[in-house]
Amino acid sequence: MEMVEYEDAGDAVRAVYDDIMATRGVGWINNFWKALAHHPPTLARTWAGLKEVMAPDGALDPLTKEMVYIAVSVAQGCDYCIASHTAAARKAGMTDAQQGELMAVIGMAAETNRLAQGLRVPVDPAFEAR
Repeated sequence: MEMVEYEDAGDAVRAVYDDIMATRGVGWINNFWKALAHHPPTLARTWAGLKEVMAPDGALDPLTKEMVYIAVSVAQGCDYCIASHTAAARKAGMTDAQQGELMAVIGMAAETNRLAQGLRVPVDPAFEAR
């Protein structure tokens, strides 16, 4: 799929691109958005949702949000999202030690999740009360 470059984009796509660049404080659009731009409603909806969820003024700080995003991206096997959100986490202050520990937690969660699923372990009543 060809990427929709800024200079080739229609007005609706350019408006979203402009907002992405302004919100992120960057002068370029990454390939994810360029791919979505083939369907402007999906581009606009996805950007609006991401912008809302990843906003810096929520209960979770930006680094935590990026690290959660990395964990989900690893679990889902999305190389693009792993790279994108690792870069964003680095920008938000993630250290080598934090990244290493995050990968250890992700790996352990994947292992114990598979074991619990494979063994069909019933959920403890104490956990259900939460």
